Amino acid sequence: MKGRRRGWFVVLLTFCLLIPGTMTGPVSADGKKSNKGTELILLQNVPEADRTIKGDTVQMEVLRVYKDGHFKKVEENLKWSSNNKRVAEVDEHGKVTWHGKPGRAWITVRSGKDQDRIAVHFKRKKHKGQSEVTPVLMKQKGKKYDIVRNAIDKMTMEEKVGQMLMPDFRTWKGKNVTEMNAEIEQMVKKYHLGGVILFRENVVTTEQTTTLVDDYQSASEKFGLLMTIDQEGGIVTRLQSGTDMPGNMALGAARSEELAQNVGNAIGEELAALGFNVNFAPVMDVNNNPDNPVIGVRSFGGDPRLVGTMGTAYMRGLQQAGVAATAKHFPGHGDTAVDSHLGLPEVPHDLDRLKEVELYPFQQAMDAGIDAIMTAHVTFPKIDDTEVISQKDGTPIALPATLSEKVLTGLIREEMGYEGIVVTDALNMKAISDHFGPVDSVIRAINAGTDIVLMPVGLEEVAGGIYEAVETGEIKEETIEDSAQRILTLKVKRGIIPSENPKSVEEKVQYAEEIVGSEAHKQVEKEAAEKSITMVKNDGVLPVTPEEEEEVLVIGNTFIDLLGDAVRERHGATTVLSTSSAELTEGQLEMVKKADYIIFGTYTYNVATRSADHPQMKLIHEVMDASEAPVISIGIRNPYDIMSYAGVDAYLAQYGFKAASFKASAATIFGENSPQGKLPVTIPDEDGSVMYEYGTGLTY
Repeated sequence: MKGRRRGWFVVLLTFCLLIPGTMTGPVSADGKKSNKGTELILLQNVPEADRTIKGDTVQMEVLRVYKDGHFKKVEENLKWSSNNKRVAEVDEHGKVTWHGKPGRAWITVRSGKDQDRIAVHFKRKKHKGQSEVTPVLMKQKGKKYDIVRNAIDKMTMEEKVGQMLMPDFRTWKGKNVTEMNAEIEQMVKKYHLGGVILFRENVVTTEQTTTLVDDYQSASEKFGLLMTIDQEGGIVTRLQSGTDMPGNMALGAARSEELAQNVGNAIGEELAALGFNVNFAPVMDVNNNPDNPVIGVRSFGGDPRLVGTMGTAYMRGLQQAGVAATAKHFPGHGDTAVDSHLGLPEVPHDLDRLKEVELYPFQQAMDAGIDAIMTAHVTFPKIDDTEVISQKDGTPIALPATLSEKVLTGLIREEMGYEGIVVTDALNMKAISDHFGPVDSVIRAINAGTDIVLMPVGLEEVAGGIYEAVETGEIKEETIEDSAQRILTLKVKRGIIPSENPKSVEEKVQYAEEIVGSEAHKQVEKEAAEKSITMVKNDGVLPVTPEEEEEVLVIGNTFIDLLGDAVRERHGATTVLSTSSAELTEGQLEMVKKADYIIFGTYTYNVATRSADHPQMKLIHEVMDASEAPVISIGIRNPYDIMSYAGVDAYLAQYGFKAASFKASAATIFGENSPQGKLPVTIPDEDGSVMYEYGTGLTY
């Protein structure tokens, strides 16, 4: 009887082994995990892993490589040792500490009979007359450490294609996706997805977001997912919990690399705590067109050197937090007057001009080690004058950069020497979807040189279309392999590797709640907001010092309650007048005439909202004409608002509509914050001449 039971048990275990995901590791006949056929290696021995040591410690990480080529982190049942404790010691968790003495120590890790080791070498060098010891990891060599290439060799074509697919599941059957469902889980598995992008609809609370991201990773069977999001800060902030950092133009106004890095790091720490590992930021577009409807304050400014400097600092902060950074939108979306979500913009400049302006920040980011580049759905006819026939109306159109081999391979790879990931902007944007079919656009993008197709229209149709294109030779399998290799390389580089013994979701939530919206991050947010406020004009009005009984009137129609709250915190006799009308009523006019100080907040996002016939611009002119009190205006979002009311008594630019920025503006008005910001753009006059120069910034 016992023998019969054992026989059935062996059959059952054999059946389980045939079902993917049934067991987390190889299993022997007695039901115990077996590591037969796997190899234990130190991640630091992998060629793609970082070999530098910062400070006096380094955390070693261990991988188990499976027969089918996939690999997982190992964190339990490990034994560590150092053969030279005088030089470096290692604790039970693999943390190596060196003692500043020259020499070499071999660090060994064992798990049962499996083991691996790496040398930690400390060399004495002279630098500026001083003797210093520099630590370096000396990687072991051998084919077994080339885990990326080994994985690629054992992947099916469908698995390689899957690494390149990055859909969104923003909604499902008309409802926002805030928790995993069986259908989405099955799609992650069926198409071997390499990544997913989440949006504001998906990320509501810290606990819910952490759980959703964890469920996505649990659905991935082999190589883990690139969990991505557009958390730029400022007007593009997806998280509904956490710290609302001022945006890029605010950082450009603050002119501090250290601050930009701190902001990037705080954003990275919050994303990493939630389980995200890729941020589609920073925006590296040079916003030198005040009529730009889609970039604007998402850019660090209108000077390519400022954008390059601030962008690479922000990038360093993100990557120090373990989150991959993405420079977007290549080759540059800043000098456009069309939103590529709605149409197909054109940048008419030649390569020499592009190198001086649009391409300069991207080259800086590439040279500094940016993880990924996102392409722009913009035509650059002086780079690629290829014409294609639009599926929308049959007319010839220029080929967008996202689909151009001359841009993605010729310019990015060959001319600029970039070796990292290239990802498309969302392929469901009208600049692409209006003119190209869902499968056609993806095939063009892949053949042009993209590695990741973001938000393709119709996952099943697109995946099938790619499989067929590979089988017919329309897409070379070598092209797919190159992209899959770059993607897995990024995953190894950033530690995006599943664990054999992952932490519980409860532990992850607890950690996330400690990090997301922490007091330290709130302080970075406050500093960034205060240092960004730019006093563009002051005709002897600021700072205001009203008597207790003097009336302050705050007027506007967008986010005006936030401004009113910030002003009221500093002066009790404050009234808020929120109106979207172009004219004042008799009662409102009386309020304006009685006020001792008027603060008017204007909010614009395109040319139409800044035009003279827009209701808010008509209203501010009526207020200025009717009041004998000084009128202080705040450009809530765009610094260009003063173009529409040049005669105002004082003008502040705050670059965003988050609470911290309103508080910083109010503090500046009342003299509690001495303005330090410098205009990161030039503000033109209506006739095209300069109204306020780049770099303008008054102070107290």
